[in-house]
Amino acid sequence: MKTALLLLLLAASVLGAEPFIEKQNLFTVGDDPAFNIYHIPGIVVTAKGTVLAWCEARKGGGDWSDIRILLRRSTDDGKKWSAPASIVNVEGPKEKNPFALQVKNVKKDDVTYNNPVLIADKDGTVHMLFCLEYMRCFYQRSTDDGVSWSKPVEITSTFDSFKKDYDWKVLATGPDHSIQLKTGRLVVPVWLSTGTGGNAHRPSVTSTIYSDDQGSTWKAGDIAVPCTDEWINPNETVAIELNDGRVMLNVRSESKAHRRLVTISKDGATGWSTPKFDDALLEPICMAGIVRYNHDGKSLILFSNPHNLEKEKGKAEPGKNRDRKNVSVKISRDEGRTWPVNKSIEPGASMYSDIAVTHSGTILCFYGRSGDNKGLAAFAGGRLTLARFNLEWLTAGPLK
Repeated sequence: MKTALLLLLLAASVLGAEPFIEKQNLFTVGDDPAFNIYHIPGIVVTAKGTVLAWCEARKGGGDWSDIRILLRRSTDDGKKWSAPASIVNVEGPKEKNPFALQVKNVKKDDVTYNNPVLIADKDGTVHMLFCLEYMRCFYQRSTDDGVSWSKPVEITSTFDSFKKDYDWKVLATGPDHSIQLKTGRLVVPVWLSTGTGGNAHRPSVTSTIYSDDQGSTWKAGDIAVPCTDEWINPNETVAIELNDGRVMLNVRSESKAHRRLVTISKDGATGWSTPKFDDALLEPICMAGIVRYNHDGKSLILFSNPHNLEKEKGKAEPGKNRDRKNVSVKISRDEGRTWPVNKSIEPGASMYSDIAVTHSGTILCFYGRSGDNKGLAAFAGGRLTLARFNLEWLTAGPLK
């Protein structure tokens, strides 16, 4: 009997786990009448294994509308979730960004909390940065896996160092989760704009801010991707530490190449390499997610975004269709140099995404989706959905 059981266990270890994927909606329009859109999903797994999923809950559809930051928690690998909780509040008077008031339909009394970024520290702390009116930046932390948060501390002065290189009027962190390096350094991608272009978010450049004392103080890095005729309006950016300790930024832009931009630094702050387009990573102008998968002897990089760049129909000179659909997850086995695996999670309308890996190796992709592609749903989706799946599902055919 013992021999048979041993053989069964051995066979299971050789064959691997059965592929699976499960989906559940964590935020759905209509659940709370106070909000008519949920956008900017983010997800991270803490040192203790708690999964934190958050978003912008908007009372209007635009980036400058009345926005709150909501968080849900899971302590069972992302299966069951706490009720949404508002986790951001800055006391005192709040002034609307003057550049926002030049945008159509923006209301000066709406309070905009935007671009939340969470980092899971290896010591158990959860660090959080967020912005107010795309004009001020704050830091807070949790020592109980997101149940409670410290009083926000303003760190906008950190961004003053950028002024010598770029006279920004609009700022934003992330969004999505960000990273702690092996050295302990916290690195957060940021984008900056003069606020003179579309939606007061353009033109823009990307950089990072960083902390070497667990969030107590923050410093500004070098401009990583400037705005040029080739690299047009680099903005929402995600970061990952490579196995050799360098930091790679994966950057959204509005460039004509319609590909993600990549740049690398030895320390996540200075000496960024010349940005390059990654031909394997399509860019429909949408947020993406990136994370390290480090289980069962494998060290992989996972990447998520809408994998869509079709030719437009009915035009004499076909252009590029950048509809937000077909959120997919890719695998790189060589530290982001190639992406041989691509698996669709949501073939239909699907938008912003973030990605995480639990302590058991379950992969979590948290993304916006909708049954149609009209109105608000075209850029944000009517719901934020969590897809739970394993590596076996991700690598099983058909791949596309």
